Amino acid sequence: MRHFLSTEDWSRSELQSLIDRAREFRDSPRGDALKGKSIALLFFNPSLRTRTSFDLGAHQLGGHAIVLDARGSVWPVEFEEGAVMDQGPEEHVKEAARVLSSYVDLIAIRAFPKFEDWQAEREDPLITAYAKYATVPVINMETIVHPCQELALMMALQDRLGDVRGKDFLLTWVPHPKPLNTAVANSAILIASKFGMNVRMLVPDEVYTLDPRYMGAAERFCADAGCRFSLTTNVEEAYSGAHAVYAKSWGALPFYGQWEAEAPYRAKGAGFMVDEAKMALTDDGVVSHCLPMRRNVKIADAVVDSQAFLGISEAENRLHVQKAIMETLARGTTN
Repeated sequence: MRHFLSTEDWSRSELQSLIDRAREFRDSPRGDALKGKSIALLFFNPSLRTRTSFDLGAHQLGGHAIVLDARGSVWPVEFEEGAVMDQGPEEHVKEAARVLSSYVDLIAIRAFPKFEDWQAEREDPLITAYAKYATVPVINMETIVHPCQELALMMALQDRLGDVRGKDFLLTWVPHPKPLNTAVANSAILIASKFGMNVRMLVPDEVYTLDPRYMGAAERFCADAGCRFSLTTNVEEAYSGAHAVYAKSWGALPFYGQWEAEAPYRAKGAGFMVDEAKMALTDDGVVSHCLPMRRNVKIADAVVDSQAFLGISEAENRLHVQKAIMETLARGTTN
C-alpha cells in the first residue's frame, strides 16, 4: 500500500506517469477505477476547487465520495501519542483512521497548520498520524505541502512550454493582507526542481526563506538534474529571462504565530505584485497562481486577463490529476 502525501516520495517518472494519465482523463473523463469503491474526504479547512474536483473525480471514476467537515460535523480527533484525553478531542486518530479504513477504500485529508509552533507543525502530525494508522491509501489535499496542486501546475507548464527541463522557473512572493501557509510555495519549488527546471525564488527579505527541508530538497533535485537553484531579493534579476512565474504569498517562518513582528519585513514587498512591467522582463513568460487569488494585490488585472495566465488551466487540471492519483492508489499500481 502506498500513500500520496508528498511528491518527495515519488520519482519523477512516477509523477510524469500520473500527469500522462491525467491527460488521458482530460480527453476521456470517465472510467471505472473506483467502481464499487469509496473515498472519505476530510476537510479541516475550507475548500472550493479541492472539494469539487475530488468529489466529481470520484463520481466520474464510478466511485462515491463522502465529504466530512472535520471542523464541526465529526468528532474532534486527538493525534498525539500518549495523550491524556481529558479535554478537547473525543476520539484518537488510532481509532478514527482504522474505522474509516474499514468503511472506505481511500482517505483524503486537508488540514492546514495551526500557526502555533512550526517546529511541531513542520512534521505534518495530523496527516502523518492518519497515514500511520489507516489501512487504506491516504491522499494529501493540502497540509504543509500541496502535492495535487504541484501536478496540476506541472501539467499546465508542460502543455504551454513543452519539455520544461532547463527552463527558468520563478517563484515570487507577492503581497497579501495576512501571512499565509507555506504549503504551495514549498510545493512549487519541489515540483519545478524535480522536473529539471532552473528555480529562482524572489522574496522581499531573506526571512521569507522556506523551511530547510524544502529548500534542501529543491537544491538537491536541481543538482541531480544539472540545473540551478537561487534565492534573491532583486526583482529585475529574478524576472529577467524567466519562462514561468508562479505567484504566492506566505508568512515568514521566524515570526511563525507572532505575525505582528513580521510587519516591517512584509512592508518591503509592497511593490512585489506581478504586473505588466515585471512580466516584460521575462522571456515571453507564462504566469500562474494556485487560486484563490486577490486581483490587483497579488497579480494585476492586465496580467490575469492575458494569454500568459495559466491559473484557470492549472485549476482545471486538479480534476484530471486527482483522478489519476485515485486510480493509481486504488489499483495499487505505480510505474
